[in-house]
Amino acid sequence: MIQGSGDIYEKVMDLAKRRGFIWPTSECYGAVAGFIDYGPLGAMMKRRVENIWRDFYVIQEGYYEIECPTIAQEAVFVASGHVKGFSDKMCQCPHCKEFLRADHVAEGGGVAGAATMANEMLAAAIATCKCLACEEVLGKVEVFNFNLMFKTSIGPGSQRTGYLRPETAQGMFVDFTRLLRFYRDHLPFGAVQIGKSYRNEISPRQGMIRLREFTHAEAEIFVHPDQKDHPKFSRYADYIMPLLTATQQEKNEPAVSFSMQDAVAQRLIANEYVAYYLALTHEMLVKIGIRPDRLRFRQHLCTERAHYAADCWDAEVYSDRFGWVETVGIADRTDYDLAAHARHSGTPMTVFIQYGEPKKVQRRRIVPNMSVLGKQFRTKAKAVFETLATATPTVDGADIDVDGEKIHIPPELFEVRNEIFEVRGEDIVPHVIEPSYGIDRMCYAVLEQAYDEDIADGESRTVLRLTPCVAPVQVAVFPLMNRDGLDTIAMEVTRTLQKKGLLAEYDDSGAIGRRYRRQDEIGTPFAVTIDYQTKDDRTVTIRDRDSMKQVRIAIDRISETICDLVNGSAQFSSL
Repeated sequence: MIQGSGDIYEKVMDLAKRRGFIWPTSECYGAVAGFIDYGPLGAMMKRRVENIWRDFYVIQEGYYEIECPTIAQEAVFVASGHVKGFSDKMCQCPHCKEFLRADHVAEGGGVAGAATMANEMLAAAIATCKCLACEEVLGKVEVFNFNLMFKTSIGPGSQRTGYLRPETAQGMFVDFTRLLRFYRDHLPFGAVQIGKSYRNEISPRQGMIRLREFTHAEAEIFVHPDQKDHPKFSRYADYIMPLLTATQQEKNEPAVSFSMQDAVAQRLIANEYVAYYLALTHEMLVKIGIRPDRLRFRQHLCTERAHYAADCWDAEVYSDRFGWVETVGIADRTDYDLAAHARHSGTPMTVFIQYGEPKKVQRRRIVPNMSVLGKQFRTKAKAVFETLATATPTVDGADIDVDGEKIHIPPELFEVRNEIFEVRGEDIVPHVIEPSYGIDRMCYAVLEQAYDEDIADGESRTVLRLTPCVAPVQVAVFPLMNRDGLDTIAMEVTRTLQKKGLLAEYDDSGAIGRRYRRQDEIGTPFAVTIDYQTKDDRTVTIRDRDSMKQVRIAIDRISETICDLVNGSAQFSSL
């Protein structure tokens, strides 16, 4: 079997283009970096990955999916901070005129800490680095910030500015009050969204790893700020997985495996919610075919974590070409997002939390002498009453400010009362736990780790060892010969499998060995062959792609058996 090698990327992409997984977009006009087309097999595999994500978040977790436009008005991204701060540091090569990400140039030249450098300091640091395009030494360059959002206009005349969304999250934040009503005003609750996001990357050079249009799958889970013990934490409390904590990174130590329960108890992970979704993500990535030995979870260092985040982790998958690649991010974003949208929109984004028992609270209330003050201030009386109610009086009275006018209210014109109120609850701004998945990066990782080469019947074989749940074609059906009624039986078997919701491909072209190789190369996990014995005893053979072993089974059990093999409730070795 092929081992990790530097040229595996070329082999994977060659197979992907040749067999219809991934193509360069608008290739006949000259492909544009950062955009790809999913071919017939790639689109189907991607849908299977997306639906596994839905199985975890919609079916298992019970978070309903919503769908928002991919374009939003400017005010949304002003509130979120994207208009002001969603940018990368950029420079232009003076030799080839290519625009480059300055931090990538620094990384290639061995300059550390580029992300935290001021633009002038970074420009000086990369002056001796080579251009990533033409490999000339850059020399004197200017580093400046480049906003990564695609800007557009909404309606004719460019009267309203809009942006293509750089993430799916903001739609769920601005829909918070609607979602709160849908979930009957109870915390915790969550919503998920999967769809296209857009980032105008400066110089994307990493194929499916860095795209300008990509598929984003995000969950926004709204929780009580003081109640971050996950109600289902027992599901993953004993789940063990590798964690690369901030402390280990600072000491240059490797990742260490912990149970989620121990990681929370030792305060390596901020709370049970973050730990729960770290484990869920690990389980999901392994399910779609990511090898555990090529998967780790890295905690953000304090220098890279957002100032408002309580904790943040990246699921990183190891690639032979790209090294450790961030594929999923899981963060406790506190109340930053809801508070920002409430502040900019003027819409309260709070939840009323009712106390188990009403609380008795003593409050001071200022009662104005309305008859006297009303006559004295007339049109300003209402504003005076409202301002006085929140004032801090002294024995000499109260000084208030009404529309910029300083007013002194003598003590005989109001009364201060200390009253006992019954408080039944309070309004709180929920905190947000956000798992964010890059579906395209997951798909590339699946393809790279599934790619293999071995020897079959004395010949070299290229095979995609895709897990059955993500394989685009789930079963192939072959008549041994295209005559004597074998083809008729094979077509009947194909239709029976298709009625069970399986993608079954009928193939009667060429020698049986060649047909096996074609299906092995696109990752089809099982093949059913109809031969002359089928006509005698109504049995067929099922072939396993990975072991190339075959077993005979009754034809009336074929659809049930293939369904069990695909969904994982049965293993081929048990047949």
